[in-house]
Amino acid sequence: MQGWIEGFQESIDFIEQNLTEELDIEAIAGKAVLSPFYYQRIFGALCGMTVGEYIRARRMTLAAQELNGKNVKVIDIAVKYGYDSPDSFAKAFQKFHGITPSQAKEPGVPLRSFAPLHIKITMEGGTMMDYRIVEKAPFTIVGVKRPFNSDTSYQEIPKFWDEWLAQGEKRPIMGTFGVCLDMKGKDFDYWIADLYFPWEDIPEGCETRVIPGSAWAQFPCTMKTLQDTNTKIWSEWLPALQGYSLAGEYDIEVYLPPEEGSDEMKVYIWVPLKKD
Repeated sequence: MQGWIEGFQESIDFIEQNLTEELDIEAIAGKAVLSPFYYQRIFGALCGMTVGEYIRARRMTLAAQELNGKNVKVIDIAVKYGYDSPDSFAKAFQKFHGITPSQAKEPGVPLRSFAPLHIKITMEGGTMMDYRIVEKAPFTIVGVKRPFNSDTSYQEIPKFWDEWLAQGEKRPIMGTFGVCLDMKGKDFDYWIADLYFPWEDIPEGCETRVIPGSAWAQFPCTMKTLQDTNTKIWSEWLPALQGYSLAGEYDIEVYLPPEEGSDEMKVYIWVPLKKD
């Protein structure tokens, strides 16, 4: 556990040391010995924001300090912190601080500050998480997919589901799975999908994809507890995991109809693993 936390903190220190340089998610995740896919999922769960939001907050904090404390030009600070034009810098600056970069140069003006993150996980009594690890052979999904960016996916993926649900009986699939796949930097594909069998026709507008065989950690939850369970997986369960490590660059949400006598949908989060 301790080594895992230290690796994640090393990645944040790397961000801090390179805020005036171009930061690549591959390099950042590499410091934590994680794939970009899992790094960004874990970062969001631990820190409550995306990697991009954190970098912008730290850059805006330092930019304001320099503008307020030194006789510098706004254009020079904009370039230093990675902005191509004074206008784009001014827009981002005003969104963060509520004032323009020029106003920030005035003595005594109020500024906002976002301190560097320090990851620390402490145990304050037992936290029970129900899960089981099962081996699954490769299986094929069929569904619709759409590309997303990790910086906006928490807001945009629910819209994707809403659009799909709005089709009503015209929906070509039931929507058993929500699958994150093919992370490339900050971009990935999200699938709304069902299990596919080779004797079935592929519905119009749908595609298929084989999910590799793996050990899977399966976490039961509900629609109400989905986000909380996801956070606990990355912040509590993963640091304490022994004998396994993360596998692949994908994870799956499973949505099953309510059992007889219940009106609550059964939900699972599946995380692929490999034995150490």
